[in-house]
Order: sequence, then structure tokens, then C-alpha cells
Amino acid sequence: MGVDYYKILQVDKSATDDDLKKAYRKLAMKWHPDKNPNNKKEAESKFKQISEAYEVLSDPQKRAIYDQYGEEGLKGQVPPPDAAGAGGASFFQTGNGTTTFRFNPRNADDIFAEFFGFSSPFGGMGGGGSGAGMRGGGTRSFGGIFGDDIFNSFGEGRPMSQGPRKAPPIERTLPCTLEELYKGTTKKMKISREIADASGLFHCSKTLPVEEILTIEIKPGWKKGTKITFPEKGNEQPNVIAADLVFVIDEKAHRVFTRDGNDLVVTHKISLSEALTGYTVHLKTLDGRVLSIPINNVIHPSYEEVVPREGMPIPKDPSKKGNLRIKFDIKFPARLTSDQKTGLKKLLGP
Repeated sequence: MGVDYYKILQVDKSATDDDLKKAYRKLAMKWHPDKNPNNKKEAESKFKQISEAYEVLSDPQKRAIYDQYGEEGLKGQVPPPDAAGAGGASFFQTGNGTTTFRFNPRNADDIFAEFFGFSSPFGGMGGGGSGAGMRGGGTRSFGGIFGDDIFNSFGEGRPMSQGPRKAPPIERTLPCTLEELYKGTTKKMKISREIADASGLFHCSKTLPVEEILTIEIKPGWKKGTKITFPEKGNEQPNVIAADLVFVIDEKAHRVFTRDGNDLVVTHKISLSEALTGYTVHLKTLDGRVLSIPINNVIHPSYEEVVPREGMPIPKDPSKKGNLRIKFDIKFPARLTSDQKTGLKKLLGP
């Protein structure tokens, strides 16, 4: 797998978002270059590793790619174009028809500044100036975000360098049908944004309007709420890091199936006689197959027939699927004649 991001953050593979934040907070403060003036080279290396590990594991799509394909998957060496089982990430269609995951690790100081709200709590100690790669900007005195205890070991609080702030993420809903989430699909989104004018030709304006086509690979089994992030695709402004553009999967209602986690649920209407004497369910699946499921049991109002592996694909391993659960709405007769009642009593007994 190459680099072990879980080991770098000292967490296990089941770590929650809170676990990751706690681990990053602790390790980033410990290895910040400004706090380690006597071993700055080692600190800078560890600080970058910690930041990259947090960036990957705190993003569900990047984490899913990493869990299945390792560091190579994040850098585009795998998966192949169909990328089955990628589990969620941003892939980009290139001119030669191949699909590549674009992973460009962000500046470690940007991640630190975004997490803590400032670029360094140590005021550029140990040699004057901020850590490697720290970006200049205004200054701000350190407040009580962590409490005063942080300065007990490092002397008086000082003004610190404040890097460019990052604009908040821009979220857009991406509606998908249940069929699209079952089979996977590709969606192309056209965006318009402003970019910085680096040409020097346009003196009247600092930004230029551009249009881009973003390609989004919807992977089999993705759920409502899955996020696909395109880093810094928002408008560019002076002294502001462009916002990330985030597409959030939404699931359209389906006329036959409802989704329950990785399971698919369907309700069939049947008569009382069918419930008592047997019934065969004929059902068209989301990928166009027709299932015939005979049920020989007596179907009572709370009866549920479970068909294994006919549910939604499991995002991390689409070769596996949840279950299909068939429920029944039994239509009872509004009334019975005397002869029908007598006949039923004879058939069913006391």
C-alpha cells in the first residue's frame, strides 16, 4: 500500500471523523516546524505527512480510494478506466479515453490554517519567521482558542503570520436515479467561474470569466449524501484561496423500490387467497433482469421474504450486494357470505 496514513495518524482503520480530528490536532501541534526549531527538517517532513494523511482520511471519497488501491490509486496509477469498486472519488476523463484520479496534496500549512483558523500558533518561533511553506499576510494576536497553557512552554504570546483565508466550500446537489446509483454512471457538469488574470493584458479587471466541464464518475452503490470534491474550483479572488466545489449525491424517489442502507425494499399487493395458498413474485431488477421468486409459506401481514445479494452494491466492493426484501400488502375481503364463512370454518378448522 506504500504510505500507511492510518499509522502516520496513529489511528486504526475504523477511525471516525472525531478520531481523525483529535489525532491531527495532537500531532500537528506536536510537529509544527515553528515548535521544533532544533530539528526543523524532521518536523517539516512529519508535519507534511500528518497533513497529507489527514487530508486523505478525512475525505470519504479519497479514503475509499486509498483503502482499496493504496497511495498508488490516489496518484492515478490505478484503478483502470472502469474503476470498479473505487468506492467514491473524483475521476477525470482525459483526451486519450483513460480515467485518472486527480490527487494533488494541498499545502500542509493551508490544511493547518483551515483546521485551526490560523497558520501558526507559535509566532514563527525558533529562528524568526513561520514554518516552511508558510504564506505571508496580516498578523493576529493569539486568542484563547487553545487556552493560555500553550504559551507556558514557549514564552509570551506573539503576533503570528496569517496566511490567505480559504473561501468556504460551495455545495451543489447532484440528483441521481436509483438505477444510476445501482449501475454507476458518468455525469458532466458545466460550471462558470472567475479566475485570476495572470496575463497582465487586462488592467481593468483582476479576474476573467471561464467555463469548465467537470466529469463526475458515480460509482455503484453510492448513497445519498456522498460528496465529490473538486478542490479550489470556486471563484478566484485576491488574497483568498478559491473555494472547493462539492457535489452532494441526492437520491430520486423510485416508483418500485425504496432503499434501506444497502438493501432494496419492495411491497407487493396480494389477495388473501394468494397469501394463504402461495404466490410467485415477478420483479424487474434495477439492471433489467426479471426475477421469479416462488413463496410457498403462508404470508401473514408482517411476513418478509429476503432474497440475498439482490440489493444495492456495496460501495467498497461492488461485487457484493445487500439483500432484496419483499413485503406484502394483503387485501382482505370487505365481507363474507354465510356460505363462505361456513366453508372457511370447515377448511381451516376451529
